[in-house]
Amino acid sequence: MTQKTDIEIAQACSMRPIGEIAAAAGIDEKYLEHYGRYKAKVDPALLKETSHTPGKLVLVTAITPTPAGEGKTTTTVGLSDGLRRIGKKAVVALREPSLGPVFGIKGGAAGGGYAQVVPMEDINLHFTGDFHAIGAANNLLAALLDNHIQQGNPLGIDPRKITWKRCVDMNDRQLRFVVDGLGGRVNGTPREDGFDITVASEIMAVFCLADSINDLKERLGRIIVGYTYDGKPVTAKDLKAVGAMAALLKDALKPNLVQTLEGTPAFVHGGPFANIAHGCNSVMATRMALALGDYAVTEAGFGADLGAEKFLDIKCRMADFTPDAVVVVATVRALKMHGGQDKKALSEENTEALKKGLPNLLRHVSNIKNVYRLPCVVALNRFPTDTDREIACVMEECRKLGVNTVLSTVWADGGRGGEALAREVVRLCEEEKGDFTFSYSLDGSIEDKITAIVQRVYGGKDVAILPAARAQMEQLTQLGYAGLPVCMAKTQYSFSDDPAKPGAPEGFTVTIRNVRVSAGAGFIVALTGDIMTMPGLPKKPAAENIDVDDDGRITGLF
Repeated sequence: MTQKTDIEIAQACSMRPIGEIAAAAGIDEKYLEHYGRYKAKVDPALLKETSHTPGKLVLVTAITPTPAGEGKTTTTVGLSDGLRRIGKKAVVALREPSLGPVFGIKGGAAGGGYAQVVPMEDINLHFTGDFHAIGAANNLLAALLDNHIQQGNPLGIDPRKITWKRCVDMNDRQLRFVVDGLGGRVNGTPREDGFDITVASEIMAVFCLADSINDLKERLGRIIVGYTYDGKPVTAKDLKAVGAMAALLKDALKPNLVQTLEGTPAFVHGGPFANIAHGCNSVMATRMALALGDYAVTEAGFGADLGAEKFLDIKCRMADFTPDAVVVVATVRALKMHGGQDKKALSEENTEALKKGLPNLLRHVSNIKNVYRLPCVVALNRFPTDTDREIACVMEECRKLGVNTVLSTVWADGGRGGEALAREVVRLCEEEKGDFTFSYSLDGSIEDKITAIVQRVYGGKDVAILPAARAQMEQLTQLGYAGLPVCMAKTQYSFSDDPAKPGAPEGFTVTIRNVRVSAGAGFIVALTGDIMTMPGLPKKPAAENIDVDDDGRITGLF
C-alpha cells in the first residue's frame, strides 16, 4: 500500500467550520473575521476582555537540522492534540510558512502526517495575505525613501549609506545585489541596492514583536533606513511613512485562527526565519493561545541554538514570557547523521554513529537545562527502522543529564502518538519549577553579548570580528544601541558558523562580518559566516512538482 503524502492526508480531513473551533476555544463570534469557512482572524480586543488565567507556556525546539528531518512542527501539533486527548485545554501557536521554502527545498511547513494544521494548502500558500501586507509595507518605505532623494533630499540622505532593502517572499538569488534608478534623472537616482526575502525584513520582526497598533506604529517609526552625509540615522518616522505602513498592516496584525486535523485551535501568525531573524510566531498570537488555553504550545525555528535562543533571549525578554517547559525534538536517524552515517544507510543499526552524534542533542538539552534553567524533555520521533538498542542508548545518555526521553509517533498516530509526551509535559509544568535566566545580560557591550552566545550556547571558543563589523559596532554604540539584545544570523546546520561541522564541534571561532541595528524590532543583528538574507532556489526546486487540476485540487505540495 502506498504511503499517503502530507497533502493527501490533509485533503482527506473533514474540517470543522472555523466558528465551531472558535466557540470551543471560548472565542465569541463578535471577535471573528471570517476568511472563508475554515480560516478567521481574531480581533485583538479579545485579549483585553478575557478573564481566563493565562495557561502554561510550552516551547518546542529541536536538535541541529539534518536532511534526515526532525519533525519539530509535527511534534508541536501532535503534542497539542495529545494534551487535549488527556483532558487538557490546549491551543497551539505556530509561524506562517514562507513561499520561499515552499517552492524551494523544504516544501510545506504545516506539520506532517497525522499531526498537521489545516487547511494545509492555504496556510502554505497565500493564507490570509499577511506576508503580502508585510512586503507592501516594506516596499512602500523603500519607495518613499528613494522618492525623498529624488524630490530634493531635504534630509541629506547619503545614497551610499542606505541600509533599507526591498523584499519579496521568494527565494531569488538574482535580486541579492542590483543597481537601480537607471535611465536618466526622471527615473531615479542610480545606486546599489538589493532585496531580502520578506521573512528577513525588519517589518516582519516588528510585526511579530508588536503587541498593539500603537506599539506597531512606535516600532515602525524607529526603523533606520540609512544615514545622512554627516552620519546621522534617518528613520521611517523622519520620512513620514509610519501611518501609511500601519494602514497596510492593521488587518494583518490580527492573529489567524485555524485548526489541527483533530480540531485543536491553532493560531498561525507571522513567520521570521530563525537563521536570519528571530524565528518565532507573533507575540499577539502567543498571548491569545495563553489567554484561551490551559496549555499554550509554540515552536521556534531550526535548532535550539537559533530559534529557542532567540525565543528565550529576545521574545521572552520583550514580551515578559516565562516558559514552563521545553521540548527538544530529535530522531535517531538525524543523530546518526550527526555522527557521520551516510543518509542512504540510516535504516541500518549503528550505535557507534549514534553515540558520535548524541553530543549534539546533549548540548542542546544542557543549554535548556543549565544555561536557561528550564524543565526539559526529549521527544524522540520514532521511525520503524529505529532499534531498541538505539533508543535505549539515547534514553541512557539523556538520563545522565537528568532529562527524560519520551517516544513520539505523532506523524503516524496523530494525538494518540503524543499522549505520553503530553503527560510528561504536564508533569514538568506541575512538578518541576524552573528558574528562568537569560544567556546574557543587556548591560554588556555588543561584543560581550555575541561572545556570551557563542561560548555559552554554541559551545565555541572565541569570536572574530572583522574590521567592517567592528566599525559598525562602534557606530551603533555611539548612537546608543549597545543595550539591545542580539539576534545572530547563522547557519542552521551547525553550532558553529560553518555548515560543514555537524554534531557538537569544539574549539571553533565564529566570524562576525556585519553588524546592523533593527531599531524598530529592538535588537542588533550580527551576521556570521556566509549567511544570506536572500536565499536561492536549489537545483531542483519543489515548485517543479506542484500542480493544480481542473477542480482546483493542488498536488505536489508535500
